[in-house]
Amino acid sequence: MAISASLQALIAGETVAGSKINPRLLTELMQEGLLQIIIRGSRKSYRAINIEALKRHLIDKDENFRILEVDDSDSRHSMANETGNSKLVTVRSCPGFPVNSYEPIECSFNNKAFVINPVEGSFLFVADWRTFKIPADMTIIGIENMENFRMIRQQRAFFDTYLQKHKLSQKVLFVSRYPQSTDLREWLASLPNQYLHFGDFDLAGIQIFLTEFQRHLGAERTTFLIPEDISTRLKHGSATRYNEQYARYKNIKTDINEIQQLINLIHSERKGYDQEGYISQ
Repeated sequence: MAISASLQALIAGETVAGSKINPRLLTELMQEGLLQIIIRGSRKSYRAINIEALKRHLIDKDENFRILEVDDSDSRHSMANETGNSKLVTVRSCPGFPVNSYEPIECSFNNKAFVINPVEGSFLFVADWRTFKIPADMTIIGIENMENFRMIRQQRAFFDTYLQKHKLSQKVLFVSRYPQSTDLREWLASLPNQYLHFGDFDLAGIQIFLTEFQRHLGAERTTFLIPEDISTRLKHGSATRYNEQYARYKNIKTDINEIQQLINLIHSERKGYDQEGYISQ
């Protein structure tokens, strides 16, 4: 598959003039928050905010973009040994995903015991995720926003109340999809644990859950966290967020009654609400 010169430049970390990017694609990438605008006089240029996230979005959009990935054997290390230049190929130097907890969790890597117990203000990054195992009776909470992920202790009462009410295990491991890749989803698919998704309460946030997680993990073991007070909070949410997302996500629907009710509520209020609002001060 031929990739346009503008996309190749963005993936290489270069700045690209807006006039050289397909207008429809440019609008899409801006709505997804994947590009930053650089203004010089009357000219607008664009640069990828996160190259891995941009590639993942393109691959999720069209499987043909998997040409952007290379075999693991073509690592930066081996390429550097052979050529002295690790930048000749685009590979993921750091696969995996971050994990966090507010209590010690006994787990294992390569069948060796390991305890996750990050101190406040820190979290761990699991690179060797294929050998990472946790107890089957734990609830896994996926958090979309990194600020919420870093500050889980300020949300503990919120999580404890929700888990207790919905009869989910209060032994919890927090995970993040940053950097955006399929590693986290593939790891979740290999486990029997219940997965609770905590994202923004807007159309795009629901779409992420339905397409990136629920579709692959199944409805029986996935839940979208919907707080009791979300109807009140949405009244004070962002109309701009709703308007920016409406054209692309206006037709999303689901057979899951609670989520469909949330979608209807978002359309009724014509607003979205960021999950950061649940971080206690």
